[in-house]
Amino acid sequence: TYIAPLNLTDADASTVATLHAVKAQIGMIPNLFATLAKAPSTLNNYLAQTEAIAKGNLTAAEREIVSLATSQANTCHYCLSAHTLLGKNAGLNAQQIHSARAGSGSDARSAAIAAFSQALVAQRGHVDVASMDQFKAAGLSEADLLEIVANVTVMTFSNYANNVARTVIDFPIVDVNLAA
Repeated sequence: TYIAPLNLTDADASTVATLHAVKAQIGMIPNLFATLAKAPSTLNNYLAQTEAIAKGNLTAAEREIVSLATSQANTCHYCLSAHTLLGKNAGLNAQQIHSARAGSGSDARSAAIAAFSQALVAQRGHVDVASMDQFKAAGLSEADLLEIVANVTVMTFSNYANNVARTVIDFPIVDVNLAA
C-alpha cells in the first residue's frame, strides 16, 4: 500500500458518517472508500458520481460490463476483483465477465458496450466515427454512448486512484491477466 486507508478514529465526523452510510448500503467499507476518505471531497465526489450514473438507462449488468472492460484496459487489479464480484451480483456469469474484460460480449449490445469502453480508454476519447457508427448499429443509442463515457470516466478515476494508492484488495482476488 502506498496510500493507506483512513482509520475511522482519525476521521472527522462528516467523513465517519459518510463511511458508515457506505457500510449500511453495501455491508462493508471497501478499502477504496477508506482510502479516498483521506481527501473527503474526493470521496464525496466519487460517491455522487456513482450515484448519478446508477440512475441512467444502462442496467446494473451493463454498468458492470463497462467497469470490467475499463478496469482491464487500465490494468486495475483492485477494480477487476471488486467488479468481478459486483458483476456476478448484477447477474453476469463467468463467461460474460471474461468477455467484458476481453472487450467483447455474449450479444451484440454487450459486445458493443465492452468494446466502446475499451476504445475510449485506449484512444483517450478520440474514437473514430466509423467505430461509433458500428456501436450504434449494434444497438447503442447516442444516450448510451454518453452514459458509457460517464461510466468509463468514473471507473478510470477509481482505477487510477487504486493504482496510485496500491490499495489492498478486500474482495475475492482475480488474476489481472486475462486467461484465454
